[in-house]
Parts: sequence; structure tokens; C-alpha cells
Amino acid sequence: MDQVAVKSHERNSPDDRVDWRKAAYFLHLSRALDEMEEKRLVPEKKVLYQFSARGHDMAQILLGMQLTGLHDATCGYYRSRPLLLSLGVNPADALGSAMGRAGGYSDGRDIGVVFNYPNLSGASALPMCGGVGAQYTPTAGWAQAMKYYSTTLGRKEYDRDIGVALGGDGSVASNGFWAAITAATTQSLPMLFYVEDNGFGISVPSTMQTPGGNIAANLASWKDLKIFDGDGCDPAEAARLSQEAVTYVRDKRKPALLRLTVPRLQGHSFQDTQTYKSEDIVRQEWERDPLPRLKEYLVPAVMTADEWEDTQGKAREAAETAREAAEGRPVADPPTVTNHVFFNGEMQVMGGQYRAGYVPPAGSEIPETSGPRINMVTAIRKTLDLEMSINDRVVIFGEDIGPKGGVHAVTLGLQEKFGSERVFDTSLSEEGIIGRAVGMALAGLVPVPEIQFRKYAEPATEQINDCGTIRWRTNNRFAAPIVVRMPGGFFKCGDPWHSQTNEVAFVHQPGWKVAVPSNAEDAVGLLRTSLRGNDPVIFFEHRAMLDHAWARRPYPGDNFTLPFGKAKFTRTGSDITIVTWGAMVQRCEDAAEGISADVIDLRTLMPWDQDAVLSSVRKTRRCLIVHEDLGSAGFGAEISAVVADKAFMDLDAPVSRLTMPDIPSPHNPVLLDWAVPSVERIAKRIAELLEF
Repeated sequence: MDQVAVKSHERNSPDDRVDWRKAAYFLHLSRALDEMEEKRLVPEKKVLYQFSARGHDMAQILLGMQLTGLHDATCGYYRSRPLLLSLGVNPADALGSAMGRAGGYSDGRDIGVVFNYPNLSGASALPMCGGVGAQYTPTAGWAQAMKYYSTTLGRKEYDRDIGVALGGDGSVASNGFWAAITAATTQSLPMLFYVEDNGFGISVPSTMQTPGGNIAANLASWKDLKIFDGDGCDPAEAARLSQEAVTYVRDKRKPALLRLTVPRLQGHSFQDTQTYKSEDIVRQEWERDPLPRLKEYLVPAVMTADEWEDTQGKAREAAETAREAAEGRPVADPPTVTNHVFFNGEMQVMGGQYRAGYVPPAGSEIPETSGPRINMVTAIRKTLDLEMSINDRVVIFGEDIGPKGGVHAVTLGLQEKFGSERVFDTSLSEEGIIGRAVGMALAGLVPVPEIQFRKYAEPATEQINDCGTIRWRTNNRFAAPIVVRMPGGFFKCGDPWHSQTNEVAFVHQPGWKVAVPSNAEDAVGLLRTSLRGNDPVIFFEHRAMLDHAWARRPYPGDNFTLPFGKAKFTRTGSDITIVTWGAMVQRCEDAAEGISADVIDLRTLMPWDQDAVLSSVRKTRRCLIVHEDLGSAGFGAEISAVVADKAFMDLDAPVSRLTMPDIPSPHNPVLLDWAVPSVERIAKRIAELLEF
């Protein structure tokens, strides 16, 4: 049988492995929802953002119907509603979310087209993001978690589950796409990249996203990536390629890329008039509309014309019922919008180790005081070692953390002890490191990614922001508790690339807890609390204190934990309050020698111990804040504002700050010593305040 005859045979004999009636129903439902929004709800201003899926819809539905694994997960983007419908999302939730009403995906917190769907009895939709390409690396992390459960932990129920990321042709130019492709192929992850190529990224043609406009052709020689490429408007071809691609990833446990060409039959969004498209292009796109092609394919081979019309009628009725239900939902009570920034005792539906039944061992805030003094490097390593020994969900990864043991030697020996599946090196991509950690956490692991130096976190800014807001923007449906270890600050010298602190940037990212230990004992307690917690944490390791003699302490014991938001008075007195953290604690202690001062080591910046600071200021009536970060908009400004707001009448002198000047960290040690607050400068500022 020649190729033309085979294709004709396929078109005349719809694949009986596909529930075509269900596919037709979901396609009609998707069209009815799009039409309702465009013709009624947007003009009535009941929906503020609308992204039509017309043209993309049939292929998405055929793909979604393949996701039958209990732990399958997909992460899409703003045009992925047809896929969600095929997974079982209630259309009333879809419309209600578009209207910003209570319930739905986010309780009105997030834009209605940014979906999520925690499904404990089937395939889930991971929290989507508004950023283009941000869906890829978390999906790679989910796929890596499936591999970890199956191969490392021997959990056979994960043997065939996969991760699927959906994106448009514009997303293939993003950092996240390439980071995920690299991770999936080098780690042999069960992940499917599904690219819906409509030829335009808003108005920019796909030829500006990848040479020639065909990412499948350009990746044809990419090692260990299976390529599937075809027409997403041809029902037979779209169904066949979707089945082949999903089956390949399930069976081979390797990544694949499925590119299907589809028309975008409406503008990028409702406001987009598509004036950048010629009349010929628009006409050609409508000629490819998959809806009439599906009808031609199924009638009469699978259903009669009457059955087709009946299916369309039922879908329209369902859409109207969904609209009535959605419009009947109230707007969420405004004060509740501050709920679920952090875990508050109400467990999320999906994500984190606690959803899998984790019960932390008993902890104690009382340290053991026996044993030799150890440096912070040893303390952190010892804590990681113990927590990995008692919790097989903990995984550590980053650049050079394997055989080398990290550039600061913190992870030295851990890969040898726990194996390369639990302690592993990554490609040089911070987007990939943090994004994968998010996906792993959503799947129930405890990822401990390392960012080699504070400045290196910049390429991961989007993933860091998205991770912190997951609990809030899904209204506690999802959470991704990860612990990001991040060295930084000056050492024997400085420079603009390795010596930055800028902890305040993470404090300003909602949903992140921030720890800044100054010594080995606190590092143990805060790290253990982080690893046993249910929120994402930035764990800042100051380079100057990792082996500093002052920072050495006896190991405080395997049960030692410290709560976040509880400062420590390292000295007590009555004349002045000195608030500090990290490497400045030792310098403030030395500067306060012979002075009656409260020296407060905050230990955590989010949350920070306002009560300790305010009670001290009300006693001493003077306040000096010392930190290494820059002065303008540094965290000291926040502390100063709170003190001025809540203890102004108790002050006998202005609140004072001593910080780095507003410059990057200089390299030459002489320049560095001038820039970083020194013991002498701190002592001088103390004297000035006491004389005020």
C-alpha cells in the first residue's frame, strides 16, 4: 500500500483507541467558552483578559486525553484551556477564574488564564506562569522526580508517569526552554516538550524565534531527543503523533519534542486586532480550522450528522450552565487576599513532603554544648548529611557540588555517601537549577539547590519569584517548599560578581523565608528547620564566616532546630541597641566591647523579630543598624522605618544606619576594607549616638 493510500486509509478509519466523541465534545465546549467570552463577557467587562484557543484546541485535547497516568503532570501557558478541559477541569472554574471570582484556580488572585489543577486521582496541571517559557524547567523537575521515585526509591507506581510542557513557538527562544532541553536530555528524563507552532509570537513571526521558523527541524540532530513533527489541524495526524510521542516517553523514559503546526484564529489576546497579518494569511489560517476538519473526519465514520449537532448543543448548554454558575460566585472577601503567603497550618492540596505524610522528628531549641568547636562549613555539611540519612526525599544539586564538593567544600563527600541520584551536578544554568527544584518540590521531594554565589542567582530571578508566589496565587492549592543554599558576601577580597549580599531582594519576593546565620550553631538550627519545613527558604551562607574562628561553635546536636523570626541577643546592655546579621555580628560585638549595649543578631530577615528590636529600643532609647549590603533600600531601611513608626517617642537620638556605600564590592582588599563597615567605624558611630 503506497503512502497516499495509507493516509487515505487512516483518514477513513479513525483510530479506535481515541474516544472521538469525547474529543468532539471538548472541542465544541472550548469553542463555546471562547465565543461566550469574546461576544458577551469581555464586552460586558466581566472578563478582563481573554486568550482564545481557537485553532490550538483540537490538538491540545487529543494530547490531554493521552495523559492517563496517576502522576502525570502538565504545565502549560495562557492558551491551554482546551487541555485543562480534557483533564477534567470544571468549566465553571475556568470561567469563574476568568471573571476573577471566588473559587476556581486562585480565588481571584491571579489572571484567569493562568491555570492550575491539583488532581489526586489523575493527571494534574502544575501552576502555570504568566512568563513565557517559565513552564519548562519546573516540568523537567517533575519528570526528574518521577524518575527518582521509580529508580532511586523503587516506587513502581511511578514507572510510567511523565511530565508534559506546553508552549508556543515564541517560547522556544526562552532561557527556560533551552535549560529544560539540556536537563531532560543529559539526565534522560521522561518529559514531553509540546510546541504549538502558530507562526507568531503576538506579532513576531516564528522565523525570529528560531532559524527558519521550525524548532523541530533545528533540533533534529540534538542527541537523545526524539522529534515528532506534523499538522495539528489534521485529526488523524495529530492523534497519531500525540499517541506516538506520549508512548515513546512512557516506554523509553526519555524526552521527546512534539511540534504541531496550528493556526491562531483570533488575536494573541482579545485586544489584538492582528493588523500585522495580511488578508491572505488570515484566510489561509481559517482554511485550516480544525473544527470542520474534525467533523469531516468523524461524520459519518464515527457519528452521524445529528449526533455531531447534538454534541455541539450539549457543549453549548454546558457552557451556559458554567457561565451561570460562575456569575453566581461572589468576589472573595478582600481581607482574605493576604492569606496563604506562607504555610499557616492549613495544608496545601499538592506539593511538598507533608502531603506525602511526612512527620518531622522532634526538635529542640536547646543546643548541646559539648564537643569540639566546628566551622560553619562542617556544621552545614553535617546537617545535610543527617537530614539525608533520615529523609530519602532530600536531594542536593547545583554546579560543582558532586565530586568537587562545592566551591566552598560544603557538600564534600556527600555524593560518595548518598550516590549521584541524590547529590548531583547540573548544567551551568541557574534557571534550570531553580526551575527543576520547583518541579521536584511540587512532586513531593525536598530539593536543596545550591546557587554558587549570590550574584549568580540573577538568571533564576523569574523562577525564584514564581516559586515564592505559588502558594498565594493558587490559594493554597499548590506549594513548592525548596531550600536554596546561597553563599555570598565578602571574603579575603571582594568583587562585583562573587561578593554581593543583597538579601533584601529575596525579602521583597513574597513567599520566601530568608535565613542569614552568623555562626555554626545557628546555621545548624536554621537549616534543619528549613529542611523540615513547608515553605521555600533562601539560606544565605556568608563566605567570610564559613571558616571564621569566631563563627565556630560546638555542634548543637541532631535535634537542634531554630524558629524563623526569633532574634538572638549576643550581648545585653542599656545604652544602645545594635541590630545586625551575618558577618557584621562579630564586628558589632567587637565594636561594643566595654559599652552597655544590646547586640541583636536577627538570624532571619523574613520573618524578622520586630518585637525583640522594639523592646530593646524602648529600653536603650538608641538604635544603630549595621549591615554589609548597600545603604539605599537595604534591609536596614525597613528596620529603621519600623522603629521610627512604632517607637519614635521612645528615641533619644535618630535611628542610624551604617552600611556599604552604594557601590559593588571592590576587589582590592584595601578598597574592600574601606567600603565594608569595620569595627572602628562601628565603634565611632556608637560613640556619636551615645553623645547625641
